[in-house]
Amino acid sequence: MTVPDLRFTLVAAFALCASLANAAPPGATPLSPPGPVKSIAPHVPANWKAGAASVVVTPEKNLFMAGYASRKTPSVGKVQDLFVKALALEDEQGGRLVIVTMDLIGVPQTIRHFVAERVEKDFKLPPAALLMNASHTHSGPSMRSTAPTEEELKRPLTKDAYEYTLALQEKIVGVIGKALGELKPARLTWNKARCGFAMNRRRDYTLAPDDPNANKAPNPNGPVDQEVPALRVESPEGEVRAILFGYACHNTCLGFFNYCGDYAGYAQEYLQQYRPGCVAMFLMGCGADQNPYPRRSDVVPGITDLELAQQHGRSLSNAAEMAISANPRGISGPIRAAYEEIKLSYANNKRPDHDYPVQVIKLGDDLTIIALGSEVVVDYSLRFKREFAGKAALWVAGYSNDYTGYVPSLRVLKEGGYEAAAGWADDVEDRIAKKVHELHARVSAEGKGRE
Repeated sequence: MTVPDLRFTLVAAFALCASLANAAPPGATPLSPPGPVKSIAPHVPANWKAGAASVVVTPEKNLFMAGYASRKTPSVGKVQDLFVKALALEDEQGGRLVIVTMDLIGVPQTIRHFVAERVEKDFKLPPAALLMNASHTHSGPSMRSTAPTEEELKRPLTKDAYEYTLALQEKIVGVIGKALGELKPARLTWNKARCGFAMNRRRDYTLAPDDPNANKAPNPNGPVDQEVPALRVESPEGEVRAILFGYACHNTCLGFFNYCGDYAGYAQEYLQQYRPGCVAMFLMGCGADQNPYPRRSDVVPGITDLELAQQHGRSLSNAAEMAISANPRGISGPIRAAYEEIKLSYANNKRPDHDYPVQVIKLGDDLTIIALGSEVVVDYSLRFKREFAGKAALWVAGYSNDYTGYVPSLRVLKEGGYEAAAGWADDVEDRIAKKVHELHARVSAEGKGRE
């Protein structure tokens, strides 16, 4: 057999394998043949510019992993790459916004400050127009955002983590620049759907102490936020270029020592699978007291934790598919954004206050995004959706621009438990809520001033 014949045979074999892999299972309704690209909302003007980009940030070395204090040894490999992704938007007036999502445990504040300063200098993007969010996967590396001492640098894993974090910062700046460089005419639509695997992971504090279930978790009656908001970014012709979607739930299906994006990583992978060039981005909600259930191997007989992560990822991607396709609502500009860091105090007044970031972004009168720092419990999302109910849809994200541990509501703080252990003062929720209302009023007033 000649070399060209061999190449042809191999190509044909690969094509056959691909067709068999994508073939509908017996009894399924056949898939429709590919058709021409078309918009799902041609009535919505394509009056935005948008660009999206992604970069792999999977460590090349086996680092200590983030999320579980019980893990005392470094990772052993990967089952899925980790990514940092950026979505850049520009309205008709030239106002810009960049949303960065990270398949990592959190956004250390030092990294937020570094990136914000760099992109303001390099790309003239104001800090208020930069939103950084982490998926909170517990199957990613532990970062080291403060410089280690010379003695600490003698420890190879500490040195590796620090070098990884320095390189990560540069990659984030780079992917933001790439997204801004890709700005092209686009149409934005939004809607929401629902997903159901998140459950409140705290015990039920309403039960009497002698109730047999008083100290058991999860709590099927506890507060949850099952909404899946999703933003679709498409070309004027209708080709999907980016999907930004969210959910409020810990990324903790997995307990192994491999790098993986957990359910959120698989949801992004599935949304991109048959959309060449599309960048799917997960924006973590207020999931501090929410876990994916079922979780971990052997809970469901014969099913592993990795399979559960994939199943939950498919469930979430299906919800996002419905959100971007059912009754799409057009998004118009202008972009208005406000960002401030407020002082949060601890109950122990000997501890220094923490500079806590609060961010409010409005896309015209159609969509408002509230981004809160660190691990915020679901009460914040439910509260703001009540208080800001109106014409503009509301999207509340936690795990944004900071990572300093759990931020309870007053209810959770009074109940106690794991999510209340940081020791915040009783006014923690009140301080955050007041600043959210202040920033919301500010960006809303700016919009009226442009009318």
